[in-house]
Amino acid sequence: MSDIEAQDETPQSPTEGDVEWSNDLRADEVNDLLGFDLSAEEGEDRAGLRALINSVLVSHRRLPMLDVIFDRAARQMTTSLRQLTNDNVEVALDDISSTRFGDFVHSVETRSVIGVLKAEELGNYCLLAVDMPLVYSVVDLLLGGRRGGAVLAIEDRNFTQIELGLVQRVIALMAEDLTVAFKPVADVSFSLERIETTPRFAAIAQEASVCTLAKFRIDMEERGGRAAILAPHGTLEPIYKTLLRDFIGDVRGSEEAWRDHLAEEIAAATLDLKVVLAEKEITIDELGRLAPGATIRFPASATNKAEIRAGETVIANGDVGRTGKTIAIRLSGDPAPAGAADDEAA
Repeated sequence: MSDIEAQDETPQSPTEGDVEWSNDLRADEVNDLLGFDLSAEEGEDRAGLRALINSVLVSHRRLPMLDVIFDRAARQMTTSLRQLTNDNVEVALDDISSTRFGDFVHSVETRSVIGVLKAEELGNYCLLAVDMPLVYSVVDLLLGGRRGGAVLAIEDRNFTQIELGLVQRVIALMAEDLTVAFKPVADVSFSLERIETTPRFAAIAQEASVCTLAKFRIDMEERGGRAAILAPHGTLEPIYKTLLRDFIGDVRGSEEAWRDHLAEEIAAATLDLKVVLAEKEITIDELGRLAPGATIRFPASATNKAEIRAGETVIANGDVGRTGKTIAIRLSGDPAPAGAADDEAA
């Protein structure tokens, strides 16, 4: 019995293919495995599980035209809201980033108003959300509130129908401004389809869908708030190649104007033609004996016709004649297609 127990207590070396587990991982090894290195700079590529989790996120910088569009939208909203409220309004673009649709919905405050925008030409939707301080500021101004007054007191209640009606008017105006911002880049029009006060009722994409999020800061003297435009990448897919441009005039050789210009230049290009009356094969010895005044004889035939060639390609046949002091060729039948001479010889 003692020998059996001794054999059981003896540690066995792992065989080939077995996995050795170690519980002695250091903190830096755990960080490398999970990719949660807090010392890394923001935006720096991470490794491990975090890199795997974030691999589906696409940076908005891959669509440089969106920066131009949202910047134009901010300037357009500034003008429109000034005319609507008759007050000094400043709209500034805060940030453009990428996020998942579910993360955005969960981050929206409970008492916010979300407008569902229909992109007619794209056949899909975008969201335009305004927070509660902006709602109260707009409502106060449109109902004759004092300009340049103190900060509004935010009440803990739901929005009334009058407030929602006024905010709906503002969101519809901002949707028109977004349409104007898109015009130089793509023919896309946005219209307000409905408004929602519950974020989960404004679902226009799956939670894991990647979206571009543009955040705006709207200042009205001492009041104001924030707005955000969320555009799923699925919505932008039909104009994805257009959004890849670095600037508005970057046509990348695919625009109709470039093709028309190329066709005009080809039509205006010059082409050298040569007329061959007859051909004859001679030996190199005969060629060497040629001298000025020598005569080369060709067999005469009533059916011989001159060939008009562009390079080595026969493009037409015709009869030789004269018009005044000019030698002319009258085309006989349709111009011969490329390769016709080779086919006839065969």
